[in-house]
Amino acid sequence: MASILQRRMLSKEDENGADEVEVRREDQDKINRFSRLHQRELLLEEELKTKNKEKEELDDLTVELELADEDDKIPYKIGDAFFHVSLEQAQEMLSTATSRIEEDTSALGDKIGTLREEMDELKVQLYARFGKQINLET
Repeated sequence: MASILQRRMLSKEDENGADEVEVRREDQDKINRFSRLHQRELLLEEELKTKNKEKEELDDLTVELELADEDDKIPYKIGDAFFHVSLEQAQEMLSTATSRIEEDTSALGDKIGTLREEMDELKVQLYARFGKQINLET
């Protein structure tokens, strides 16, 4: 009776042990790469949120400037100082700043897309190797 119980326990241990996959150096490199990409993605997403907020603020300023008189001097902040410029100059500078923010936002979106593609590729490879033993959900 004891031998049947021992065989069953051994077979359960064998089953559990058979599920474990040895982590090779290349696997660890892929896991580390995925982790670095994920951290980079989080930083870029935070930067993208900041840029989107700046763009919204610039859009609000554009609307406010449409209500201003043409003869008014508009205080425009450059660096830490404010300069009084004409309405036309302020609108031009605001338009330039908005274009720059849109370009930055687009570039950040492209970078995030590239990172996600590489992360998805690594996920496929690592899940194929480790199955349920690894969790790469972000």
